[in-house]
Amino acid sequence: MPQLPVYNTHGEQVGEIELAASVFEAPISEPSLHQAVVAYLAAQRQGTHSTLRRGEVKGGGHKPWRQKGLGRARAGSSRSPLWRKGGVTFGPKPREYRFKMHRQVRRQAMRSALSVKVRDQEVIILEDLTLEAPKTKEIVRLLDNLKVERKALIVTGTPQQNVYLSARNLPGISVTFAPVINVYDLLLHDQLIMTKEAVAKIEEVFSRA
Repeated sequence: MPQLPVYNTHGEQVGEIELAASVFEAPISEPSLHQAVVAYLAAQRQGTHSTLRRGEVKGGGHKPWRQKGLGRARAGSSRSPLWRKGGVTFGPKPREYRFKMHRQVRRQAMRSALSVKVRDQEVIILEDLTLEAPKTKEIVRLLDNLKVERKALIVTGTPQQNVYLSARNLPGISVTFAPVINVYDLLLHDQLIMTKEAVAKIEEVFSRA
């Protein structure tokens, strides 16, 4: 089982934590990671794009000219897709892009992402993280104490509004909580900062088959 040091907000080591091998030392499945990222990005699409087909374009209800005798091409409507100001052929219509992943594949992808972070030594465990009021300088001080210089994802056990408000203006820093953590955010950020409470919640969910 992987063991990592536990730090306080001053950057001082206050102990160690033993991570569950089934979650943080699992076999890494690249296909599962790829599918999880594609599913996440697909779910972010609004799918509100829309074009007008020939039956939806205003006008064009009469035949522009008679069928024969003028030496011109046959035309039944001035809103044909071949005409200027006509409808769009095979244009996009509102649709839902999200798709479901099998439960076991989703779990496998999450375990793989967490294991990659531990393998690459990109995980920092905090004893606790709470703020009495939103203060960006507190998060800046925390990151300096932990020597975090790259993009980082801060994961708490429960929603911490003050922590979120304090970090939202910092470039490259994101805040989330354990129940809604996702593979895309884990792979997007260079470092993962988790509280002991967040680790416990993640292990509780993903240690099960």
